[in-house]
Amino acid sequence: MYSFIDYVRNGFLYLNNLERPRHKILNQLMIYATTACQSRCKHCNIWQKGVEYLSLNDIKRIMQSHCISKRTTVGLEGGEFVLHPQAAEIMAWFRKHHPNYTLLTNALASNRVIKAVRNYHPRHLYVSLDGDRETYLRMRGCDGYDRVIQVVEELKDEVPLSFMFCLSPWNNFDDMTYVIDLAKRYSVDVRVGIYGTMAFFDTTSDLLSASEFINHFPPSIHETQENFDFVALYDQWRNGHLCLRCQSIMSSLVIHSNGDVPLCQNLDVILGNIHHKSLDEIFNGTESIETQCHYSKHCNGCWINFHRKYDIILLRSMERLFPKWLIERYYGHYQWTSNSQQTYRQYLKHLQQ
Repeated sequence: MYSFIDYVRNGFLYLNNLERPRHKILNQLMIYATTACQSRCKHCNIWQKGVEYLSLNDIKRIMQSHCISKRTTVGLEGGEFVLHPQAAEIMAWFRKHHPNYTLLTNALASNRVIKAVRNYHPRHLYVSLDGDRETYLRMRGCDGYDRVIQVVEELKDEVPLSFMFCLSPWNNFDDMTYVIDLAKRYSVDVRVGIYGTMAFFDTTSDLLSASEFINHFPPSIHETQENFDFVALYDQWRNGHLCLRCQSIMSSLVIHSNGDVPLCQNLDVILGNIHHKSLDEIFNGTESIETQCHYSKHCNGCWINFHRKYDIILLRSMERLFPKWLIERYYGHYQWTSNSQQTYRQYLKHLQQ
């Protein structure tokens, strides 16, 4: 999933954004371009919102920002992005001007997705799947399983493809095992997320309890990349033992379909709106820098993979090079477990014994 060069680049980006906060560069930018969605998910209520979207001109203006480089990965999603009235024009623009973009989809409009990928060549395709046919119907309120499989079978050899699995109150570890096994069958990647309450998606159910995780990890999760530690550490975070600074908000950003730019996906803290200010003013302005610094130091309030995988990878990479006490002199206090001296490697080794 990540090469050595990726780690090096992210390290330099982290240092730049820490030392030059008015000149931060984005590593990731997710554009929720529309609220339109034909699914009826229990774990996401965006389909209950009125339809709104960012126009192609809005997106062009966003992409002119200095905080976006050619290495910034831009994700196009919604709602369901391919339902956007200008989806084809937007993807054509990205193919020509910023080919480092990805597409996220529920695959219900399977033929549209297949055509879009073949015509506009996103760097990666992410397809949502949360279990078998029965689980899909229960969680997403429609019978779309076959269309997901159609997209995967048609495109798996044409574009890097990942299943996006969300562990939630409406599925379980058996469903995770099913999706991992299906990914192995098709030789594609799996990205595991854990249900969280995000304002934009109007998610309201209680978070999963930590007790559901203990001794329930499917053995096959060890055969996937960048998933086991994220799922395993949820137990520590949910019990109040894990505490990491949120550094991801210094290099990762989302833009909502109404133009709002939140601090992160979890908190309803809005840095600004792209219809009123430029993205550079919003992301690197004085007030935003103060807000980012405050929450980076003091917020430990979510376990959303968009943010927390970055923090895990950052610190575990540091621990490969430096002792924990030295990292804390520069980074600040952090801990993986109730034992504040335990390192990432020690905890993972304990789990795997």
